[in-house]
Amino acid sequence: MKYVRFKKDNFCSYGLLEGEKVKVIEGDIFKDYSVTGRCYDIDEIELLTPCVPSKIVCVGLNYKAHARETNMPLPQEPLIFLKPPTAALAHKGNIIIPAVSGRVDYEAELALVIGKTAKNVKPEDALDYVLGATCLNDVTARDLQKKDGQWTRAKSFDTFAPMGPYIVTGVDYNNLDIELVLNGEIKQKSNTSCFIAKAHQIVSYVSRIMTLDPGDVIATGTPSGVGPMKKGDVVEVRLEGVGVLKNYVE
Repeated sequence: MKYVRFKKDNFCSYGLLEGEKVKVIEGDIFKDYSVTGRCYDIDEIELLTPCVPSKIVCVGLNYKAHARETNMPLPQEPLIFLKPPTAALAHKGNIIIPAVSGRVDYEAELALVIGKTAKNVKPEDALDYVLGATCLNDVTARDLQKKDGQWTRAKSFDTFAPMGPYIVTGVDYNNLDIELVLNGEIKQKSNTSCFIAKAHQIVSYVSRIMTLDPGDVIATGTPSGVGPMKKGDVVEVRLEGVGVLKNYVE
């Protein structure tokens, strides 16, 4: 299934995407809901972020090739950090380059959307707590990351967590092709089978640190090939079986 969150005039709702039609959902996709007979063409609605997370948990250095290109040692356990909910940005939204940064990079990632409250879950049970997958761009002010040492400021500006356009169920999170396309040119290309920590291990690990609530997002790391964006660029995260997240840089 493909869930969307959308706006039509003053009406906001979740919906179920089937072909080019979005069927309106009544209720909460994380609890109880029903699919109504009311629908819209995908072209007549505005797609919002696919969920409203209380937190965005990110995993750093989860591909060996990316660790090598950043000259950083491989983590012995998942290296996590947080982005604030205010960093979330919808499909086709504008990534704003802050005046204090001279280099802002793209990072294509698979993101997991938590479907039910998870605390201290076992790895073998962890994916039962995931509703589905979405695309995420872990936008990073690279110069500030190097300057600060820790990553909070570099990762947390408004618009620095584009995500969407859908939440897709029924895919193999640990075996999906992933690409980053900048102005039509492929810059990152890999497969999530190259994860150091697999999706179920990540969810379990994070749940032993903090309670994961429905709608929370876990970004699973980026492959090698990260690089800068500039004003006027068009950036896409392409994830096999999940979709294409497109954003504009200004």
